[in-house]
Amino acid sequence: MSSSSKETATASRLTMASEILSRGIAPLIYFVSAVYPHFVSVVTAGHAVYRRLPHDGLHALLGLIFCFFGGIYPTLFAALQAAKHGGWENTKAAVADLSREAAVILEESRKDDEVDDDDDGVADVLQIDGKALAKRKAQLVLEKCDPAKINAALGHLYVTWTAVVLALKVQFARTIALSLSIAETIHGPAERFLQPTVAAVLPQKFHKWLPVLIDWTCKSVGMSVAWYVQTIISAFTSATYGGLKCARSLVKLCAKQKITLFGLLPKDHTQTSLDEIVGWLLAAAGFYFQFKLGFDIPFPFNLVLWPLETAEWYIRWTITSD
Repeated sequence: MSSSSKETATASRLTMASEILSRGIAPLIYFVSAVYPHFVSVVTAGHAVYRRLPHDGLHALLGLIFCFFGGIYPTLFAALQAAKHGGWENTKAAVADLSREAAVILEESRKDDEVDDDDDGVADVLQIDGKALAKRKAQLVLEKCDPAKINAALGHLYVTWTAVVLALKVQFARTIALSLSIAETIHGPAERFLQPTVAAVLPQKFHKWLPVLIDWTCKSVGMSVAWYVQTIISAFTSATYGGLKCARSLVKLCAKQKITLFGLLPKDHTQTSLDEIVGWLLAAAGFYFQFKLGFDIPFPFNLVLWPLETAEWYIRWTITSD
């Protein structure tokens, strides 16, 4: 192939990539612009409730969450705990900085959408094609953002994420070992029986992908089985921990509010077995609840909690795939 032909092919690929990018950036900006204010409102309201709740009331609420949902999102909860002990303040500051930068950019983008330089009564962004719009928005981001602040924030998040992954690899080492062991065990039979079957229906030009697909499939099966076993263990552990935490926090809260339930509640939870009884009852209810759900969030709640589902599976794959 001549030099001019290579240059033409490269230019064609760059043009195609530019067109794809142009079609994707503008809708993404408008989607984030529409969702971000609602997200901020929800987070702000949640933070306000968090600050108003009494300390023991907050612990009781967290206990209930662990009791009834701890086995459904084991790595996500573990990641939050690891992050709390591995640079939580820096992480919060980094997220706050990125949120402020996003708010600034979205506000500037909103103002840019109203600009009408030629005074024809139609906003300029409505009179340009997708490529020009993407270029315009990209320039706006580069002009209005603070690169030093964004770079520092992303650096803090990366350091925290690395620490979290290392902590989770240690915490779930047995699960990871089981997952890799299952994948290695089924890889041979899959290569012997499954690969020829798939090769028979797959065009010859795609056969080079078969070893990779078989490897991914085996890892996925191994990960699913191992993490299902771990989910059962985590569900029982989190149910007992969360149930007792909730019950004891409620006893402390009642003592501070001088609620004795006709003398059943002493001032010190160590002087009664009522918190253990209530805690174990909650633990049984929490584990049964998760078991009946199949250790998964049912429809339609999974539509609302899909970010948690995505984060959970991403974390599992990250700490297991290596």
